[in-house]
Amino acid sequence: MKRCGGTALLMCMLMIAVAALLALSGARIALQDERAGRNDRDRKLAFQAAEAALLDAQFDIEQPSSSARGALFGMAAPRFPAECGTAGTGKAGVLLGLCDGVTAGAAWQRVDFTDDTRAGARTAAYGQFTGQAMQAGAGAVQLRLPRYLIEAYADRRAGAVADLAASARIYRLSAMGFGAQDGTRVLLQAWYRRARAD
Repeated sequence: MKRCGGTALLMCMLMIAVAALLALSGARIALQDERAGRNDRDRKLAFQAAEAALLDAQFDIEQPSSSARGALFGMAAPRFPAECGTAGTGKAGVLLGLCDGVTAGAAWQRVDFTDDTRAGARTAAYGQFTGQAMQAGAGAVQLRLPRYLIEAYADRRAGAVADLAASARIYRLSAMGFGAQDGTRVLLQAWYRRARAD
C-alpha cells in the first residue's frame, strides 16, 4: 500500500479555503448591491423633494394679490434685491428667497441652500409662503425640507416692451431637495412665467 503523505488533507483544506473566498466575495457583492439600492432610493427621494419645491415656488409666484408676496409678484416689473433677500429683508421677510437675476448673475451658484438659519438663509423653505406641508426629519423621509430660490429676469419675448426695466418678468426657479442621508442633494431648475393676471 502506498502512502499519500497528507495530500488528501491538503486538497480538502485548499477546497475549503476556495469555498470560503467565494462565500466572502458573494457576501461583499450583496452588501454593495444593498448600499447602491439605498443610495438610489435616497437620490430619488431628494429628486422628488426638489420637484415639490419647484411646484411650491410656482404656487408662491401665483399667489393672489391680497397676500404680500402675491402683491409683489403682481407688479408689472417687480424689483428684488441684488444679493437675494433674507428673513429680515422687507416687511416680515417678504423678500426671502427672491433675487434680481440681472444684477446678481447666477445667484443659485452663490447661495447656500443648506443654510436654514433665520439670520443667514437666502432661500425659502417648502411651504413657508404657500402653507404647503411636507414631512421631514429622521427615518425614511428626507432629512430636511427642500428649499427654493426665485430669480427675476426681464421677459424678452418677441413684441414685448423694449424697456427692460419696465418689462414683465420671467423667473428662474432653483430648488434643492435633500435625501434621508445628509450628503444626498438634488438641485433642479425651471423657467416660469406668471400666468395670473390680477
